[in-house]
Amino acid sequence: MIAAGLTQRFKVDFDPNSQVFSLAGTIRPRSIDEIAESIHALREAIDAVRGVLYIDVKRLIQMNNTAFQAFIRVALDACRERSDLRLIVVTSSVVGWTTRMFRHLSTIEPQISVEVYDSMFYPGQDYFEDTSFIPILRAQTKLTWRHERDILPRHGMRPGIAMADICCGIGDFAVLAQKEFQPARIVALDHSKASLSYARNVATDFGVTGIEYTYGDASEMLLEDNQFDFVTCRHSLQVFNHPELLLKELYRIVKPGGRVYITNEKNSHCLGEPRAQSIQWTYNELARLLSHFEMDVELGPKSRRYLADAGFDDILVESFMVTNLDGDPQDFADIIAGWEKMFTVMAARHGEAPEFIDRFRQGFRDHIFAALHPKGYAGWPIWAASGRKPL
Repeated sequence: MIAAGLTQRFKVDFDPNSQVFSLAGTIRPRSIDEIAESIHALREAIDAVRGVLYIDVKRLIQMNNTAFQAFIRVALDACRERSDLRLIVVTSSVVGWTTRMFRHLSTIEPQISVEVYDSMFYPGQDYFEDTSFIPILRAQTKLTWRHERDILPRHGMRPGIAMADICCGIGDFAVLAQKEFQPARIVALDHSKASLSYARNVATDFGVTGIEYTYGDASEMLLEDNQFDFVTCRHSLQVFNHPELLLKELYRIVKPGGRVYITNEKNSHCLGEPRAQSIQWTYNELARLLSHFEMDVELGPKSRRYLADAGFDDILVESFMVTNLDGDPQDFADIIAGWEKMFTVMAARHGEAPEFIDRFRQGFRDHIFAALHPKGYAGWPIWAASGRKPL
């Protein structure tokens, strides 16, 4: 159901299979009569369920007091009439007022509770959103950009388009894209407030204006359907435990005929000479370790399948190797040093034995040795893929 008028535009939906009643958009009626149909839909949903009814407000942007009181009156009356009923309101930290407002209800009605859907966005969030990781991210983009600036036009990047960079992190890719390709519009979205703050400073430092930095949940974005010609999501699907949910959202916001561009890694293919055997062992173990945190750092070659399953066509896939020969070898070594620090902490928290951690750490150090050796070679493979949303 979509309601539209001078004072409101919102969606109401009930999924009887999962017993989820959803409210989305902006609901600002001047009187209850304007939302009578939606109130009736909530009553019907309550009558249809047994046990728990989930009330999903993750995409509820605004709701005035008239609407809030009307919906809540139905919920409270139902709880008092049916002792078997539980109502779980699912909110998002992206729309912070919903958590504060609906949580108040749980203090007056024990059958109502509130769950913050993205209180922990993905299992490895603590590690990848730690501000100490920022220098690593900057060094990574510095090296990958040398390849991607040539790759991107083949996947649909061009001047004058509307572009979104989802999971933009510290925003350096959006800045580089703005300077190099001059799209007409860039929206850069991330779930880390610290990263977005850093991103805004990066744009200011480089004198770049016009990038719309947005706080948001990439799996439940508030962006409208079919807005962008080109959507990027780099190195992120592999760290989320449900990459298919992100792809579903990327598909939704890109225009028909537009393209979604993703990059992912296959860490077990990291290599180096000399000391190849030690390096190989560590990266094989890294892939195994991160699987315990529900990350798939082997996702790169699987990109084509993921894009096809999400509904894209005309899928393009290519790979490139970031190496110690891409500029200053110390930049490559700095990235690996950052990995060693972060992934060793994760191994320790996972409970790996001290002997394992020593050998695990040595592989990263041997990778650095290969990168800085005057005759050495060190590589980090990345897969770049894009798919078109059918017309």
